[in-house]
Amino acid sequence: MTSSTVTAEARPNRFLVARRSGVGPYLFILALTVVMYFVLGPKQFVNALTIGAIYALVALGYTMVYGIIELINFAHGDVFMVGSFVSLFVLTNILGATGPAPDLATIVYQLVVTFALTMSVVGVLGVTIERFAYRPLRNAPRLAPLITAIGISFILQNVVQLIYGPSPINTPQVIPPSARVDIAGVSIGWINIFIIVTAISLMFGLQLFVSRTKVGRAMRSTASDREAASLMGVDINRTIAITFLIGSALAGAAGVVQGLYFGNITSALGFQSGLKAFTAAVLGGIGNITGAAIGGFMIGFVEVTAANFGFFVWAQAAVFMILIVTLVFRPSGLFGQQLGERA
Repeated sequence: MTSSTVTAEARPNRFLVARRSGVGPYLFILALTVVMYFVLGPKQFVNALTIGAIYALVALGYTMVYGIIELINFAHGDVFMVGSFVSLFVLTNILGATGPAPDLATIVYQLVVTFALTMSVVGVLGVTIERFAYRPLRNAPRLAPLITAIGISFILQNVVQLIYGPSPINTPQVIPPSARVDIAGVSIGWINIFIIVTAISLMFGLQLFVSRTKVGRAMRSTASDREAASLMGVDINRTIAITFLIGSALAGAAGVVQGLYFGNITSALGFQSGLKAFTAAVLGGIGNITGAAIGGFMIGFVEVTAANFGFFVWAQAAVFMILIVTLVFRPSGLFGQQLGERA
């Protein structure tokens, strides 16, 4: 049986390999979470979850694109950066926000409009990049689209610098940073709760979309065997475009919560955050949605733990050390699966 006659479901599925990897990785993550809770304490634990949620949303775009076309889209970090500036434009120029919203109704209205417009604009940006930068190079040697991705990254960064300048810019924090709630005797900011719940909801929705819908089945088929999927009637170009649309929209959502949480953004945001999100995707198992999400939270724990013990300047070094160790000892990541060469 040749590769062209093998159905897509017969091959290992990059998007859902987490359910084939056994309970070992899950037990490891559970044990690590418990340890981190007692090491960091409740407040820092929540901060780590919040930062990890942002990385996880960005990492999903990396892992989806790689799962479909095996491209490491290094421009994705700057797509996330563009999302943060689009949200700034929506909040300040369209909604007229200058600081915390005065009441709950205004908060909900501003958040809904900001998320809807930002995710839509950034999603279209991702589709445009795929159509004009990556699609013509789909059958080219792998180095060509990789270099193109780096070029797109520089273009996005310089365009934003041209408009807003290179200096950090303050963004309206619609949810008041001082708004807190006591849970089990621990004071937790509403912004933390909002970001964590929003991120987990988007991740869960993405998993359901990929596993339960017709378009999701087309994505999984394309990821398993693009030629076989095409023979079975899957529109490859449309499927890849939808993948970029969803991944970029999630990066746009991450850009929104980045500004809401930290209160400032910069055009250099995409490079560092993008590399950390890429590390999260590799750590969890690049090409695997569940792995990328969990990897993002783990990177958040690494950063906060380093800062908590006074090694903030070494936090980024620790993140990339994790990347090196993962590539050396488990290249497929915690939830990945080694895929054999196609026949």
